[in-house]
Amino acid sequence: MRKEFVTEVNNIDSFKKKVLIYGSKFKRFAFLDSNSFNQNNSEHTYYEYDYLAGIGSIKEIISNDSAGFKDLIKLKAETKDWLFGFLTYDLKNKLENLESKNIDELNFPAIHFFSPEIVILSKDSTVLFLYYENQYSEKEIYSIIQKIESVDLTDIDHKTPSVQLKQRLNKDEYIETVQKLKNHIQRGDIYEINFCQEFYGKTAIDPVNTYVRLKNISPTPFSCYYKLENNYLLSASPERFIKKMKNKIISQPIKGTIKRGLNEKEDSYLKKKLFNDPKEKAENIMIVDLVRNDLSRTAKKGSVKVEELYGIYSFSQVHQMISTVVAEVENDTDIIEIIKNAFPMGSMTGAPKIRAMQLIEQYERSKRGLYSGSVGFITPDNDFDFNVVIRSILYNETKNYVSFTVGGAITSLADPEKEYEECMVKAEAMMKVLI
Repeated sequence: MRKEFVTEVNNIDSFKKKVLIYGSKFKRFAFLDSNSFNQNNSEHTYYEYDYLAGIGSIKEIISNDSAGFKDLIKLKAETKDWLFGFLTYDLKNKLENLESKNIDELNFPAIHFFSPEIVILSKDSTVLFLYYENQYSEKEIYSIIQKIESVDLTDIDHKTPSVQLKQRLNKDEYIETVQKLKNHIQRGDIYEINFCQEFYGKTAIDPVNTYVRLKNISPTPFSCYYKLENNYLLSASPERFIKKMKNKIISQPIKGTIKRGLNEKEDSYLKKKLFNDPKEKAENIMIVDLVRNDLSRTAKKGSVKVEELYGIYSFSQVHQMISTVVAEVENDTDIIEIIKNAFPMGSMTGAPKIRAMQLIEQYERSKRGLYSGSVGFITPDNDFDFNVVIRSILYNETKNYVSFTVGGAITSLADPEKEYEECMVKAEAMMKVLI
């Protein structure tokens, strides 16, 4: 059982940045930030913490093979503790008869979870440190807090070297590929597919400063900084994959994007345009149906419901159409099974799911890896919360390889030119940070 040390902080934003810098010195570090995002006090946001962090590692799993989920089940049973970790998109190959043979320059493992030395939970101005007394005394935790407080923020937001970005697909190739995917839809192979393209470059970057700059440009509710040795995820994700609160399961797929306006009048017009767009609604409802099916595999019969359909949420770069699907599970339902049965998330695959994933592998040029995978945490009480890894920069420090991927849903109504333009809108925040 972890001990608790509670402290009050005066400058919440400053202390949060100092936690980020302090934690980034460790080889294993997860920092999950909601950026105080409770838009219009929506009842559908379900945020429990302003931010939380896992620092250092007591015990972990790291795997590239089919034992990944089994190892996670074992780690959960052995520790009965807080776990932070990620699931890469390519774990699909362990769940279905699929494969991934595309280019992979990032080299993240398929799955990583760890039980942290210190867990930090923050809500309003109260910060809770959780630790084991066989590792730290209360005096040592107090000393760590003082070290965090003394962190210098002078260089926290400086410009890092520009990255010369390349694309795996040029515009013409992208448009040609979208048309091929529309042909698959017309033949009845699929109804919808999430098609993505990678931007990449080879330059050394400062992960902490790059993340802070990304977060400043695009503050989002499922932002995270994740470090595993020399691999980094710097994420400004707006999307929740799946959350468990006691017996309630929540999934919030995003499908539907439009740029922000230059003024309040244009912004209002664009929000209405997004809400009334038949193509965007068609995308959204297809994925909502897929998510309902995924959740029903472990839910109580008849408990799966759409709590909000076509909700329009505003972020710094774009407006998004988000739906909220909920379900109930029995007390003894295995939580890893809940996650497995919904993974990978429908918003990043398409429908039907398996055929869409086969075509993703056929037409995309890069292995997705952690992009369109998920990062999150599991509590000792068997609750959890996981994001969708989108709007994110991935970095392999050993190879100085920087990458981000963007994409969108392709349906029979898709205009290839407009789909490319939507990708560029989604790429805007990452490009501002890196170029």
